[in-house]
Formats: sequence, C-alpha cells, structure tokens
Amino acid sequence: MAHQGGDFIAKKCTTIAIVNQKGGTGKTTTCENLGIGLAAEGKKVLLVDADPQGSLTISMGWQQPDELPTTLSTLMAKAMNDQSIPPGEGILHHDEGVDLIPANIELASLEVSLVNCMSRKKVLMQVLETAKRKYDYILIDCTPSLGMLTVNALAAADTTLIPVQAQYLPVKGLEQLLQTVQKVRRQINPHLKIEGILLTMTDSRTTYDKQISNLIRQAYGGKIKVFEPTIPRSVRAAEISTTGESIFQYDPKGKVADAYKSLTKEVLADAQSGQRRPPDSRQAVEHLAPPALLCHPQRLRRGFAVLWQYHSAVCGPLPA
Repeated sequence: MAHQGGDFIAKKCTTIAIVNQKGGTGKTTTCENLGIGLAAEGKKVLLVDADPQGSLTISMGWQQPDELPTTLSTLMAKAMNDQSIPPGEGILHHDEGVDLIPANIELASLEVSLVNCMSRKKVLMQVLETAKRKYDYILIDCTPSLGMLTVNALAAADTTLIPVQAQYLPVKGLEQLLQTVQKVRRQINPHLKIEGILLTMTDSRTTYDKQISNLIRQAYGGKIKVFEPTIPRSVRAAEISTTGESIFQYDPKGKVADAYKSLTKEVLADAQSGQRRPPDSRQAVEHLAPPALLCHPQRLRRGFAVLWQYHSAVCGPLPA
C-alpha cells in the first residue's frame, strides 16, 4: 500500500507484454533494459522470461538456465494443478535492482500440456496474481511465436509493447500480430491496450532505414503510438547478452543506453498521463488497428513497393 495525503491507496501494478512473433527484433534486450531503466527511476520491477529458449535468463547472467531448480514452467505447472505458490518462489534477484522469473527448455513441454488445461489461456495470469501486489511493473519477454505462451502473456498483460526491426519483412508481420492482439482483447482480456511500437536496430545513416521508419509512423502513428526514441543498431548492445549486465552498466555513455533512457522516461510519462484520463479514454485495440489498416494499409504498401525496388537495386533480387 502507498500513502498519500493521509489516505491509503493500493499500489497499481502495470504488466507489459513485450511481444513480436518474429525473432531477432530486440524483445529480450528491450525487456531487460527497459526493466532496469524503470528500476533506476525508483520502480519495483519483475521481469518474466516466457521464452523456452531462456534468452532473458541467460542475458541477465544465469548462463545455465536448465540447471535452475525453479523456473516459470515450475510455477505454471503448480497453477495448472491448483497448487499454491508461496510468495517469492522461483524469483531471482539481479544486481541492478530488478527481479526475474527465469525460464528454460521445460517451458516448451509445458506449453504442449496447456492444451489439456481448462484455464489454459490464463495460467500465467494466476502465477502473477500475487506478484502484482509487490511490484510497480511486470515485464514479460514473450516467445517469438503466436502460440499458447504468447496468448497467456497477452491475457495477463495490461498493455503490450511491440519492438519492430526497421526492415520490410518484420514490419509486414505487424499485421498478423495486431490481429492476434485484437482477438485476445475481444475474447480473453478486454482491458488489453497497446503501449506502442518501438523501432529497433535502426541506422539513421541509411536512406532505407529512414524511409522504413517514416513509413511506419505514417501508416500506424495516427492510430497506434510509435515511440519517439528508436533503438540504434550497435555491436556493443549485442555483446551484453554474454556479460549479465544491462546496457547502462556495459556501455553507459553509448547511444543505445541513451535510447533506452529516453524510452523509460516516455513509458513513465505515458503512465502518468494515463492515470489522469478516464479509464476508457484510451482507444480500444480494434480502433487503434482497424482491419482495413491491418490488412491493406495503402500508404504502407505503396511505400514498401518503392522501397522494395530500391532494396533490389542496391542488394540484388532475393534468391529463388
């Protein structure tokens, strides 16, 4: 409980699912660095590795996730079997001020068993129910698919943040992802919002990247928030997965650290402004991403046709 002006108010936890069905878009890097950035601003943060590859777990310094005694699959199995989960069970503590529920390959077999569970779409929600009383933010690093684990993450989330690499094919995948978000909101989680689209691995020196970024903002920016900061491509950022550190520790003066600091401040500013609005003032997902925009965004298609010609001229045609 928090105290303000003589009255007690319940702590509000915001759960953000960081999701994209395509791999290599910067989900794990964003989850780690946004989480640690929020912790540096005084927030209590829990990171959840919901990917059987255990990429977030490894990146944060636990190099052998298969040897951990308790992981997310352990907790979800307990929830499926109606067993109680003691507060704090399985949570690891990182030196930079965040907590972590780790994952390993066992999560893949658990996803298969979810098919036979009556509450299969809300198991992760049950696992996180107690944790929401302790933390200001819970960030879920989703698996690169639109399977049952991702549906569980979207069912448990308040908002979803979508990292998108500033390239043609990753952007095309946005349509399917937004349709999935819309379906989850309609059938499972009516309160699900879209936090925003985050452009990652950008290179402002190239015309191609600039045009892709501009086209995304033109096609989606009027309906869905596209974060102002973009995450630049960086060799230093790619190296942090082997060090167990965030970009703030590994390369504190670099451009990627600056970008994640800006993202952190924008997420916090959006949360503050959102608290001052009526609960229904944020547009619903179906209004943020109407089917006509999802399936056939005309400006995006025309722009990509030009860019594809440009790409083919510079890089050559794709192999048959």
